[in-house]
Amino acid sequence: MRHLDFFNHLANRRIQSRKKHAYYWNDITQHCDYFIHPESSVLEIGCGCGELINAVSGKRKLGLDFSPAMIQQAKRQYPAIEFQIMDAEGLTISEPFDVIIISNTIGYLNDVQKAFEGLRKVSHPKTKIFITYYNYMWQPILKLAEVLGLKQKMPPQNWLTQKDIGNLLYLAGFDMFNSSKSLLLPINIPIISLLVNRYLAKLPLINSCTLNTFCIARPIPKVDYSEEEANEQHSVSVIIPARNESGNIENAVLRTPEFGKSVELIFIEGNSTDGTWNTIQEIAEKHKNTHAIKIGRQEGKGKGDAVRKGFDMATGDILMILDADLTVPPEDLPKFYTALVSGKGEFINGSRLVYSMEKQAMRFLNILGNKFFSVAFTWLLGQPFKDTLCGTKVLFKEDYTRIRENRSYFGDFDPFGDYDLIFGAHKLNLKITELPIVYQQRVYGATNISRFKHGLVLLRMCLFAAKKIKFK
Repeated sequence: MRHLDFFNHLANRRIQSRKKHAYYWNDITQHCDYFIHPESSVLEIGCGCGELINAVSGKRKLGLDFSPAMIQQAKRQYPAIEFQIMDAEGLTISEPFDVIIISNTIGYLNDVQKAFEGLRKVSHPKTKIFITYYNYMWQPILKLAEVLGLKQKMPPQNWLTQKDIGNLLYLAGFDMFNSSKSLLLPINIPIISLLVNRYLAKLPLINSCTLNTFCIARPIPKVDYSEEEANEQHSVSVIIPARNESGNIENAVLRTPEFGKSVELIFIEGNSTDGTWNTIQEIAEKHKNTHAIKIGRQEGKGKGDAVRKGFDMATGDILMILDADLTVPPEDLPKFYTALVSGKGEFINGSRLVYSMEKQAMRFLNILGNKFFSVAFTWLLGQPFKDTLCGTKVLFKEDYTRIRENRSYFGDFDPFGDYDLIFGAHKLNLKITELPIVYQQRVYGATNISRFKHGLVLLRMCLFAAKKIKFK
């Protein structure tokens, strides 16, 4: 096997070498651990002496390496973790894991695609693959560091860009949906390294020059059932927050089509002054024999509070949000269902900024604000985003439950609910997919959004999230 003698010989010095360069390795550890749930099962391929898999969260851990000497050191350091001798290009296990980490290993493989194809036998549909590698732009600097004795000399590695890695993953049956880079100064100079790596290295353009590269992928979904069969897969709960929307309530009921195994409508009224609560009660009674309708009144304030109350009342497998102003057509909800059930994404977000919208559907300043936040979110999350504030968002209830359990990381900071869900989905490492809709002009009432007041609130939330996500 290629390089086996080298890594067996290196094993005795590897532990001290990693300690010496702990600042560099800690950056990789922190990035991986950010996305791993404590209850996850974790497999590391190319685990070396076991430092990374020991440091990340996880309930069940297994480390694999082709070097017997490395595995011997790993077992000695971390006897509570299971380690096995195994080649990345010839996996012989078939246990599925929630997270698979391949850190700084693919550069030494003979056939990266073959190694990625082998991951299918240790993956389930929701498995996330973490690939870490180095930015090849740093090759001259790293070689100089080896000559000067500042870095351990290593065998030549494959030249792989993030685009190359994504292509190889795709050929092997995986979808790379998130990528990022970090670490501009890989040594610890007090205060300077902190400022450079936490802030300067995260800025656009400069970020492309950083050392560490990260790719996250998931298995490409295999859908082996028809659209008719898909409609029998899952029940749906549609949460409809309503404040001063009395004239839209019955249309929300009549225009929502039947799809999925079943559809329940959940109206949550909050602090209306136009009789919306009375209307909701009347419409629920009127249509009780033809539609599954639940109603409730929020105790708190804000759309986010109403959505959370509705989600807690929901019994469906899939949760959807439909704004009561009906500017997102209820008739489009089956598209969101299909996108989620077919595996096109794990969090489906409506996008109003693709198709041309009806006149007066969105004011000019609102359009500018939405475009600003779309650029900010694309940068923040490492996934393309066009419209962060579309009210219609769809996800599986089991994923929302995990978002709710993990909410303490960001805190209860979002009165609208959009960012709470988006940031929560990001932290859970869900693939976020946007679904374009034709945004329509409201036919009753006035918007509850204040462009300037609420715009400042959204900006503050972005800055808060940047601290928790980008500048952590």
